[in-house]
This record gives sequence, C-alpha cells and structure tokens, in this order.
Amino acid sequence: MQSIDIAVAPDDRHTEPARSWNPIGRVLFRFGFLYFGLFCLTYPQLLIDLVGPLQHWLPRDWPRLWMSPSLPVVKWVGHTVFGADVVLHDTGSGDQEVFWILLFCVLVIAAAGTVLWSVLDRGRAGYPRLSAWFLLFIRVCLAGQMLGYGFAKAIPTQMPEPGLATLLTPYGDFAPMSVLWTQVGVSPVYETLLGTAEILGGVLLLLPRTHLAGVLLSLVSMAQVWVLNMTFDVPVKLLSFHLLLLCLVLLVPEMPRLAALLTGRAAGPAATPQPFRTRRAMRVAAAAQVLLVLWFSAGYAWIASDNWRQYGGGSAKSELYGIWTVTEFARDGQPVPPLLTDQTRWRRLVFDQPQLAVVQGMDDEMTALGARIDTGTHRVVLHSMKTDTDLADLGYTQPTPNRLVLDGRLDGHAVTIEFDQVDLGSLPLRAGHGLHLIQEDANFGKLMGE
Repeated sequence: MQSIDIAVAPDDRHTEPARSWNPIGRVLFRFGFLYFGLFCLTYPQLLIDLVGPLQHWLPRDWPRLWMSPSLPVVKWVGHTVFGADVVLHDTGSGDQEVFWILLFCVLVIAAAGTVLWSVLDRGRAGYPRLSAWFLLFIRVCLAGQMLGYGFAKAIPTQMPEPGLATLLTPYGDFAPMSVLWTQVGVSPVYETLLGTAEILGGVLLLLPRTHLAGVLLSLVSMAQVWVLNMTFDVPVKLLSFHLLLLCLVLLVPEMPRLAALLTGRAAGPAATPQPFRTRRAMRVAAAAQVLLVLWFSAGYAWIASDNWRQYGGGSAKSELYGIWTVTEFARDGQPVPPLLTDQTRWRRLVFDQPQLAVVQGMDDEMTALGARIDTGTHRVVLHSMKTDTDLADLGYTQPTPNRLVLDGRLDGHAVTIEFDQVDLGSLPLRAGHGLHLIQEDANFGKLMGE
C-alpha cells in the first residue's frame, strides 16, 4: 500500500503513541504525585514563591497562616501518635518537630492514597498527561526556591559579613552553623558565585528547551547545600533534602537520554512529557515561563536588595562604629584594675549596628545592649533588652578619631571610661589581604592562625 504524507497544521494536536507503563512505574508515579504534591502544598515555603514581589508585604507570621488548615491535624497526630504537643515556633527553623510530623502525615496520606488509587484505577495503562502537568508543577516549585536562595547569596545577605562582635568571639565558641555562615560571609565573592549558580539553575528550569540543564545544575547545587546542612547542622535539612528529591524526580524521564550520552550513543530528543499539545499553546507556555522568570527574579532581587540595605553590607552603621578597647576604667573616682575576676569592669565596647552595643567583660563574655546615641548632646544611653531598663547614661567625647571617653553613671555608680579604637585592618579577617597568586613564604601555621 502506498504511504500518504499528511501535513499537520500548526494548531493541530501532536499525536503520541499509546504506551503502557510498567506496573511498578504506575504505582511509583501515584505515590510520587501524592507525596510531592502534598508536600509542596502544605510545607509553608514552596508555593509562596508564586507571589513574587508581593512577598515584601506578607505578614511576619505567614507560615502559621499557610499551615492553619493542616495545623490542627498535625497537632492531633503529634499528640495521639507521638505523645508530643507540637507548636509552630517563629524561629525560622525548617526542622521543627511540627514539620517532621507534617511530613509523617503527608507520607501516610500518600501511602494510603496510593493503595486506594491503585485499586480503583488498576485498568489505567499510564498517566502521560497527568505526569506532564505534575512535572511542570514541581519544576516551577523548584525553580522558585533556586531563585530565592540564589538571590539571597548573589546579593550577599544570607551569610552576611561577620559583625564586629563576631571578630572577638573565640573560634571554639562557634556552633557548626556559625562556622559555616562566617566562612562564607568572609568572602562575598565566593557567596555571590554560589548564588549565581543557583540563579542560573532556576532560570534554566523555567526557560523553554533548557530545563534539563537547569535540573542538572540544580541537582549539583542542592546536593552541596544538603550535605552542608547535614554536616554543619543547619536547620533547613527537610527542605533541602526534598528539593534534592525534586531534582531526581525531574530527571527520571531523561535517564535513558543521560545513559545514552554517558555511553557515547545518540541521546535523542527530550523525553519529558509536555502538557501542551498545540504549537500555539506551546508558544503561550514559553512566554509564560519567561514572564515567570522575570516575576520571580524581580521579587527576590527586591527582597535581597532591601535586606542588604537593612542588615547586610549596605546597612547603616552606628554613630560610634568600631571596636573600642578600655584603657582606663574609674568607678566613683577610683581606678579599677583589669582583673579577670572582676565581672563589673569592661574589657571592650563594640558599636556596630545602629541602636545596638555589645559589652565584652573581663571574662570575655559578650552582652548585647540597646544603645541610644544622641550626637547633638553627645550622650549614650545603654539599656538591657531583656528587662528594658536603662543601665547607663553617659556623655561621650572624642579627643581624636581613635579615642573615646565616656563619663556618667553606670549601674548606679559614677564612672569614667577611656577607650582606644581597634584598627580593624590589624584583624586577619578584616585585613583585606586579598588573593596572592605568588607566595614565597608558605608559613601555613601562621596562615592558619597558629
């Protein structure tokens, strides 16, 4: 029989050969659809990306509002199954007990739903259209997270430059997470490069024809993030692990192509199913994805820039910015010697952020205080942020830019305290040594601070 070629109009539907899925594949898809779908819908960080720049006006307790439909169920399961009365704390931690119990609920619902779905729909050969929409959904969720965390690093605010009080803290006093945050914050260029890679992964996930490259780049980035979270005890383990899983789910349809590529065979066309069947729908979807990139990027760039100005490298500094070392300390007209056993004498006073001060005692313990500095009357009022009571009312003078004299009352006593300002350039982390391509003296002991 003579074959007949039929021209397909641009808006005609593309035909797909009917192919029966493997039974195990059908069960895994049902479970993955339910589990990851429920996780993205209930965990209070995934879909919030869709609001883009509007995140700037979200209330502070938006995680509680997002979880309000599921929170009663989670609390009941926590109390009934685990004997734990869980509470959603406003700490920013993504590894709270309430989230683990939420994950348990999602797991149980997904498992039970998979069994029921498999029984009721056992005659179904496969789910090509549903899988196409599902993969698109989780690709958008993953891209939003990649862009969000990417901009927070590209504009260095997630790990800001170490504050002045941090420079005085002994290394052994740092928690593992603080070590990681300080290590990255010391090098804004390195942090920016990390963020740029995550942004690129998010953009490639959303742009037409580049989503596989975006998945691979996101997989590498999220694998690194998850390992760091696990080894430095960063409380984002649940989210980073699931973002890593989302990358792997998106890779499943492309595994034959990747295997062919690695073995030197022809990779063939993209295998990820597409939810759009007409050329017009594909063009509209492509435009929508580009707009989504711009929407996400605008929102996160705005948020990161605002954070940079508020508490990052672009934030305002205290009027008396610096680390001030006590040279003379007099109480009630009598000099107070610098004894390590004296818990009332100061060793240093640190002014970094506006309206904050840090006092370092003779035992090196740090105490954060509120600070009201009036440059007109040259007065400093220090108050306890725990009890909201004033501790000191002091006048200040600066005979030279590097000298500071405080005179007034502290804890009910008349005091006069003289300070010398620490040269920040003398501190190794602030010295600005930069990159040395040629180093003749490889004194690693000195370089390592020994």
